[in-house]
Amino acid sequence: MQEVLPPGLDINSEQPPLFDGTTRLYTSYHCPFAQRVWIARNYKGLQDIIKLVPMDLWNKPAWYKEKVYPPNKVPALEHNNEIRGESLDLIKYIDNHFEGPALLPVGPTKRELAKELLSYSDSFIKVVFSSFASKGDAESEVGASLDYIESALSKFDDGPFFLGQFSMVDIAYAPFIERSQIFFLEVKKYDSTTGRPNLATWIEEMNKIDAYVQTRQDPKETIETMMKRFSVK
Repeated sequence: MQEVLPPGLDINSEQPPLFDGTTRLYTSYHCPFAQRVWIARNYKGLQDIIKLVPMDLWNKPAWYKEKVYPPNKVPALEHNNEIRGESLDLIKYIDNHFEGPALLPVGPTKRELAKELLSYSDSFIKVVFSSFASKGDAESEVGASLDYIESALSKFDDGPFFLGQFSMVDIAYAPFIERSQIFFLEVKKYDSTTGRPNLATWIEEMNKIDAYVQTRQDPKETIETMMKRFSVK
């Protein structure tokens, strides 16, 4: 069932009660880092346990920084009278502290690759974001990073995902591959899946995962958000 999403909170919005026993995910519908944790929450079936508190990123309420999370970033998780941040840390935290399907496989080989790929995700994001802001050729700027992804998706043959079966690695990359595919195709006229069949299949299979699909933006909104954030004209 499609979740009814609460409206974003802005500078005029009142603060929800803090540490009243409710577990809250402070998020944004436009932030790819927050989307990671949103996907993890959905996949583990925690919609009734972790409440979404969406923020207007361009008009955040002052109380968020002053009283909730001083770094003033999303995502942040309110749980057990503490506020935690950083998207990859929160995915791991949710996996370890809440019921639902495990987000990491048991085997050491897959866990080792998961560690490598999660570590590489920061480099991938920097390359993609740099290309968004650049007027250069997308293939020359991001081709090597996309080839790394293509190769990583060939390591296991028991499924189409990074570790064969769906895991937190797919969650870590999904928001950024989603945005890059849409932005490159529309703005730079570059199809990032050309010559990368594993990536094309991965995108197709990700779009069958309800936990992810429920978090996707409208493509037009994605382009508008990216162009605004990276000052693209």
